Amino acid sequence: MGKFNFKEEDFEKTKIKAEELYDTIKEVHCPYFDEKIAFNVKGIKHLKFKTDQQARSQADQYARLKLIHLAPEVLKLSKTVQGISEKRKIEYQKMNGRWERVMKLVRHYEFIAVLRGVRVKVIVKEVAGGDKHFWSVIPFWGIDKENSSRILFSGNPEFD
Repeated sequence: MGKFNFKEEDFEKTKIKAEELYDTIKEVHCPYFDEKIAFNVKGIKHLKFKTDQQARSQADQYARLKLIHLAPEVLKLSKTVQGISEKRKIEYQKMNGRWERVMKLVRHYEFIAVLRGVRVKVIVKEVAGGDKHFWSVIPFWGIDKENSSRILFSGNPEFD
């Protein structure tokens, strides 16, 4: 078994350790943008939930939380981007003192790196009119449990 495979007995400990680390990061300078990328609550929430009402499986959370320590390093070293996804989607935004659903242009930037023998994809999200922030860290592959073969993720940075 690989070191990032899910271990139910280690899940809670891994989750707490990752959350504590994430709280210390705040922001990192990314040479590609030549600006700081925020590590705010939206990023850690996305590692635990696919959508506001749909939690990720513990195995999915575990793999991402085990890799969170690599995300700042990938962004600090990245001078090139491997992919940009751009589309209009509904985002929650605070307007006039309340949260509203607003159609916005959203960009996801994908940075891929191999650090300490681990291949990861780090996603930075930018909503038009807002700052860029860490969105996700994705193990570059998954394992299909039915036939034990390696599978790639969907390629949709909003949900991966």
